[in-house]
Amino acid sequence: MTRVGMVSLGCAKNQVDAERMLYKLDKNGYKLVGDAALADVVIINTCGFIEEAKQEAIENILEFAELKKEGRIKKIIVTGCLAERYKSELIKEIPEADACIGIGSNDQICDIVSRVMEGEQIELFGKKASLSLTGGRIQTTLPYYAYLKIAEGCSNGCAFCAIPGIRGPFRSVPLEALTAEARELAENGVTELCVIAQDTTRYGEDLYGENRLPELLRELCRIEGLKWIRVLYCYPDRVTDELLDVIAEEEKIVKYIEMPIQHISDEVLRNMRRGETGAQVREVIRKIRQRIPGVILRTTLLVGFPGETEEQFGELSEFVRDTRFDRLGCFAYSAEEGTIAARMPDQVDDDVKQRRAEIIMEQQMMIMAENNEKQIGKVLEVVTEGFDRYGECYFGRSAMDAPEIDGKIYFTSEKHLTMGDYVDVRITETMDYDLIGEAVYESAE
Repeated sequence: MTRVGMVSLGCAKNQVDAERMLYKLDKNGYKLVGDAALADVVIINTCGFIEEAKQEAIENILEFAELKKEGRIKKIIVTGCLAERYKSELIKEIPEADACIGIGSNDQICDIVSRVMEGEQIELFGKKASLSLTGGRIQTTLPYYAYLKIAEGCSNGCAFCAIPGIRGPFRSVPLEALTAEARELAENGVTELCVIAQDTTRYGEDLYGENRLPELLRELCRIEGLKWIRVLYCYPDRVTDELLDVIAEEEKIVKYIEMPIQHISDEVLRNMRRGETGAQVREVIRKIRQRIPGVILRTTLLVGFPGETEEQFGELSEFVRDTRFDRLGCFAYSAEEGTIAARMPDQVDDDVKQRRAEIIMEQQMMIMAENNEKQIGKVLEVVTEGFDRYGECYFGRSAMDAPEIDGKIYFTSEKHLTMGDYVDVRITETMDYDLIGEAVYESAE
């Protein structure tokens, strides 16, 4: 029996693609192994969004190429965004790869594994629209949470972004298919569902001629077993009053919104081909905080975009200090081949970009430290993720933190806990981006 291992890199959307491929392989009799270094065939599901992600993907391919040279593994298959983006170039540069397949050929993964084991070298790039949006999955996240990918591709056309070229235009998954998938996940023990797409707030426009995200969220809230539903990747120009009402009203939807805004300068936003002005960004933030008291607001920023002046960066820096986002990630602009921005004049020096990103993150660290201090003495509901043997304590997350990208809560408990248990924790200390506390239990009467 051929043993297959999977290494999936990049975003959660790519991870869902990997889970669908694993399901097909399992159903077709392949033996899945958790440690890819022990497999006969290694599938590297790559990210190719920005330069750092490309480097990580290439390093992984080369690492397994060494294992292949040593005879520890037999074949390497490269899938995902890097494969889709660079196609034949990849095998020319790294001939140790036995197959390079685009996202439109993911459904043929079983046949591809069989063929490479027979000695073929394969390059296969089906139409992007051939990527299945539904189907079985083998969950690779911790057992109590999962991602629900509600759409594929993107049609926003931001000047800096390579995703439309890699993934194609925005395609929504039918609402009925999503509720069925979410119900199955809940039946399998998932209590936290993270709703994802390149732009979740565009959901339904292509299928139904109107935005249907609020309706989808209402339907998900009716599913028994789900406790937390988290909405990620909301675009500011599509955050509607109806959506905010649903988030505010539905008990299962955590009061957490991730909304990438990228910048606040009108000129930079215009050059980025974003759909809003700085004033509109400020207004939607005001509205979110007004309509959802206590909401956790997360954003991502992009500094060093072509033509960004010190004055424009200063405006962004001041905005970050004043707005006090609860969670924030800042990235230095990366010129990506095939994008409009890569051809723009006035590219900003790499050192300047990095310095600007560091300044923003230093500001945010101070804001986070102050916000965390305010949590001391509060009791937060925490989902248990594991036990830290060195610290001799449990760790987990509250509803304020998304899996994999936000902070942790480390806590002691007089009772034994297992992964996925929800427990009340009183916060006693802070530690950088994380919190420290102790589980509290009601006294028996």
